[in-house]
Amino acid sequence: MENLFENQDIIDVNIEDSVKTSYLDYSMSVIIGRALPDAKDGLKPVHRRILYAMHELNVTSKAAYKKSARIVGDVIGKYHPHGDTSVYDALVRMAQSFSMRAPLVDGQGNFGSVDGDNAAAMRYTEARMTRIAEEVLRDLDKDTVNFVPNYDDTMKEPSVLPTRVPTLLLNGSEGIAVGMATKIPPHNLGELLDAILYLIDNPDAVASDLMEFIQGPDFPTGGTIFGRRGIIDAYNTGRGRVKIRAKHHIETRAKKEIIVIDELPYQVNKARLIEQIAELARDKQIEGISEVRDESDREGIRVVIELKRDAMAEIVLNNLYKSTPMETTFGIILLAVHNKEPKIFTLPEILNIFLSHRKTVIIRRTIFDLEKAKARAHILEGLKIAVDNIDEVVKIIRASSNDAEAKQNLENRFDLSPIQSQAILDMRLGRLTGLQRDKLEAEYQELMILIAELESILRSEDKLNEIIREELNEIKEKFSNPRRTEIEDSYDEIDIEDLIPNEPMVVTITHNGYVKRVPIKAYEKQKKRWKRKSCSYNSR
Repeated sequence: MENLFENQDIIDVNIEDSVKTSYLDYSMSVIIGRALPDAKDGLKPVHRRILYAMHELNVTSKAAYKKSARIVGDVIGKYHPHGDTSVYDALVRMAQSFSMRAPLVDGQGNFGSVDGDNAAAMRYTEARMTRIAEEVLRDLDKDTVNFVPNYDDTMKEPSVLPTRVPTLLLNGSEGIAVGMATKIPPHNLGELLDAILYLIDNPDAVASDLMEFIQGPDFPTGGTIFGRRGIIDAYNTGRGRVKIRAKHHIETRAKKEIIVIDELPYQVNKARLIEQIAELARDKQIEGISEVRDESDREGIRVVIELKRDAMAEIVLNNLYKSTPMETTFGIILLAVHNKEPKIFTLPEILNIFLSHRKTVIIRRTIFDLEKAKARAHILEGLKIAVDNIDEVVKIIRASSNDAEAKQNLENRFDLSPIQSQAILDMRLGRLTGLQRDKLEAEYQELMILIAELESILRSEDKLNEIIREELNEIKEKFSNPRRTEIEDSYDEIDIEDLIPNEPMVVTITHNGYVKRVPIKAYEKQKKRWKRKSCSYNSR
């Protein structure tokens, strides 16, 4: 024990500096590696790894469903060294149509509900990618993005995905990091693509220009946004607050009004909302409600609120907006990571980052295709030489004692590269027929045209932009759909007068100056006579 630390160096460390360094390391790990999305592909690391694992398993939209447990196992075993619950929860959310504006996972089985029901265990559910998720991963195998080592340095994973879809704004994102948080609402795909197409021709466009195309958030559960001030603030500064109300219509049955809720604000739990309304009605905190019931089915949401005969629907609605999640506030924070740095972005900045990412992906894809085409053309040039001099080639090969000598002799005689000489040795005799020689020449000419086209793309900014336009229009044609969330131009705060029924009242004033208000109906039921000075008026 005396010699235990004999050969150890003892270093004096300031505890304050040590804690500060350790906490900063932890903070950056959470910010970059877990909690915040990347501004380029709009995905957090866990979502990116789930999609990449599904890509590696070839679980495409046309393939058979695969057990969620198998997908989660691959993710945590290869790329995401965290608990399986966090990975499965992320996979489930990507499959929920009420959470994502464009779900990236096609789930089979119980993946939860708008009532707050949990998904079934991962051993029971199955999943595969949706068609739009394939567009997020397209061209991944063409050296379009950088790959980095996984957590144990045994495999590679993409640092970002080469998405054709502006996923960050399309599906939004929420995350709490250390000292910062992000809360990005979902948007309509068609509106986003129109704004990006406009941005290609007008790179200096500001938020007000882009808002000609992007009206505002478009939540998967619909609802109505009241007021544009919060949207304008969010798009110009990166921060804003929007008010969202449930959509409803009023029916009349047996001389009674019935409020029917058709759409809920984003992330509102339907079962909990119904329970809360029932409690408020039972405790007489909201007057006029006789019954609340849920008539929702697979066709959509239908929450029925039956009113009493003398109740006024507008008064009850105003009380519900004031006291329940039928009206919520969504605080927008456009925070994302760009080049390993967290930052709050404006709308034009986010769209410009996506556009710049697409240009980089297309340039790298073009270079990959160009190198591949040139390599094939190089081989075809060697094969053409061999076909044109087939008798001499056969003679050289027959005279050689082994493959290595034959390769060297061919290279020396016809000035070929090792790749060309090997291709000649591997060539089948069937390539010597006239038809095959014509095919060889036709393939070579096609490659020459392709090489010229690819080189022109790399030289021309206009051609690059034209490719981006074509791809965005293709995505829009395939996947865009109508807006679900309505936006009203103005919003007035609910005033206390809006919660008071407009009906006749009796105001009683005593000799001592006390004032009491009683509805005429209630006063008449008491069958009292006037004994004090009083007057009748409308509450408003």
